[in-house]
Amino acid sequence: MCGISGVVNKKDQEVDRDILKNMNDSIEHRGPDGEGMFFGKNFAFGHRRLSIIDLSNAGHQPMQYRHLTITYNGEIYNYIEIRSELIELGYNFKSESDTEVILASYLEWGSTCVERFNGMWAFVIFDEKKNELFCSRDRFGIKPFYYLETDDQFIFGSEIKQILPFLKKVSINERVLLDYLITGLEECDDECFFSSIKKLPGSYNLIYNLIDHSFKQERYYSITTNKELDKLPEKEASETYLKALIKATRLRMRSDVKVGTCLSGGLDSSTIAAISSEIYNEDSNEKFNGIHAKSSEKASDESMYAKQVSEHCNLNLNTIQPTKEEFKDLIDEVVYTQEEPFGSPSIFMQYLVMKKARAENCIVLLDGQGGDETLLGYEKYYPAYIKSINGLAKIKAWRQSAENSKLSKVDVFKFYFYFTRYNLRLKRLKRRFRFIKAHHLQKFQSSALKNLSENYANLLDLQKTEIESTQLPHLLKYEDKNSMRNSIETRLPFIDYEVLETALSINNKLKIKNGWSKHILRKAIEKKLPESVVWRKNKLGFNAPEKTWLDEIESDMEDTIQQSKLLNNYIDFDNLTFKSLNLRTKWRLFNIAKWEQIYHVNLD
Repeated sequence: MCGISGVVNKKDQEVDRDILKNMNDSIEHRGPDGEGMFFGKNFAFGHRRLSIIDLSNAGHQPMQYRHLTITYNGEIYNYIEIRSELIELGYNFKSESDTEVILASYLEWGSTCVERFNGMWAFVIFDEKKNELFCSRDRFGIKPFYYLETDDQFIFGSEIKQILPFLKKVSINERVLLDYLITGLEECDDECFFSSIKKLPGSYNLIYNLIDHSFKQERYYSITTNKELDKLPEKEASETYLKALIKATRLRMRSDVKVGTCLSGGLDSSTIAAISSEIYNEDSNEKFNGIHAKSSEKASDESMYAKQVSEHCNLNLNTIQPTKEEFKDLIDEVVYTQEEPFGSPSIFMQYLVMKKARAENCIVLLDGQGGDETLLGYEKYYPAYIKSINGLAKIKAWRQSAENSKLSKVDVFKFYFYFTRYNLRLKRLKRRFRFIKAHHLQKFQSSALKNLSENYANLLDLQKTEIESTQLPHLLKYEDKNSMRNSIETRLPFIDYEVLETALSINNKLKIKNGWSKHILRKAIEKKLPESVVWRKNKLGFNAPEKTWLDEIESDMEDTIQQSKLLNNYIDFDNLTFKSLNLRTKWRLFNIAKWEQIYHVNLD
């Protein structure tokens, strides 16, 4: 796990070493174990290394293999199997690293090599014979790849802060900003909050021609499902899914450094904790490490469940309880870390979990991201499920959904009509945000929200939308930035592509059954976890004590918001009563204002 950077000069002059050095220095946290640079005729690669596999100098980057040179961030978990296949084909290796395997794979299979990889990655390979750069990002965009094209240069990096110095002016992307403020959606396409900076989407390659400086993007992966899995009865389906998840977890425990797991106490993180500790105990007498963030508010405190899991699975549980003072002191740091406005203060809990992991020298952390999106874990999926059922079964599903979740029957009924109707949602949101100046609010539309609402008519389409644009991408962004700021690598078994496709292939009636969300996972894991955790109804997940924290800084928040030049362009403050806003809206406004301050963002 590392950080990458690169510059291409379109006028074919050499890249200034100081420019590349500055890009590397700005992401030292992503790779505190080493630095490297490579200079071509009209381009240069930078690299910062966090040593995870092959800790020797043989794993140093940028790495060369025959006529290829790579700068790479990520992990290819099945590199051992691919390496063995390549050795049989006559390839020799000087290191034990997955980096060298990527290069040999590209040499053997060309651009289709990425279809063989099971992992997370963002890399750029210089092919000297073709005089082109082959860039790739993993299937679901776990690892970041930002880029900027100007008249004179093409710049790429693992973080936005590497690219900002190349902008003539740091300015906002108004469409992205308003979508975030009004709908709460972000990371829905290839655009950022910063104007002109883009992301290479997950599942895409980018091929850059170093002669004429043209480039193209090509999709190499689309989610597929197996109709045979849809026919499986519950017992076989749960066994099939568990087998795939155990395999994915085992692959993600390959490491030459200490491995642990995040543990919120929810079903997903508890599942990963149970499976990984069992695997770990096959080869070690030591307890497997779990890290939990305890909320000071009773309504969001999951520490009881985390403790039950740790005792049941014989974990060494490290618990932190962030205070409102810590939150206040960390605001600038976390806003700087995230680089763009984010959803809620829960991100601070995650940041401090990563910080604790570093203090415990637990460099690799497993996490449960992706379980909800792949197994219908959010309450907002109930409407789509009910919509997919015919006849009187709809009524039964509606009643059971209320019985076995934290929603009331009225809530489920409201969700059914609200989430499936774009115009209704948009009208309600515009009414809630009527303090936005009329000329901005009247023209506001959200293609992401429209797409999401329309896809409630089909559960598979809805899941694909949530995985590819409206839900999972922003969670992955938060995780990457929080973990790498603390020089931690996180690994996510639920979004191993084989696990994900298995989950989406299983019949929906086994994913939501008798009103229980993620029913198939509950059945698969019920022998490995306490019953109180497996059959929980209340879903939280590293929730922060938002009210306590935001009440502590309320006056500062209001002052910061009112002084924001950006917000003064969009907000009619005569029509805004700050105290009447809900916590999340207060946070979004404050987050925008703090982001503006820290990154010196301009209107245009």
